[in-house]
Amino acid sequence: MMKLKKLGKPTSSINVEVSEHGLWLFVEGKEYFLPYKDYPWFKKAKVTELNNVKFLFGNHLYWSDLDVDLELKSLNQPEKYPLIYKAKK
Repeated sequence: MMKLKKLGKPTSSINVEVSEHGLWLFVEGKEYFLPYKDYPWFKKAKVTELNNVKFLFGNHLYWSDLDVDLELKSLNQPEKYPLIYKAKK
């Protein structure tokens, strides 16, 4: 099990709201919507897994239970960070 000390210290709280179409995140005073069609790894996740997110280094979101990493830059400017997702066969 990885220790938080190695990852960095969380710098802010994050609010997570789950809807039938995606995930709402409230981080650093901003609101983000992550639709399941673009972020499919969140669709079947448990609420406890979605809420277990850390905000690290002032720009990095990490869901350890899901092994998902996202930078805030990619949420602020998604056109500069095209997602490439390939489902496991």
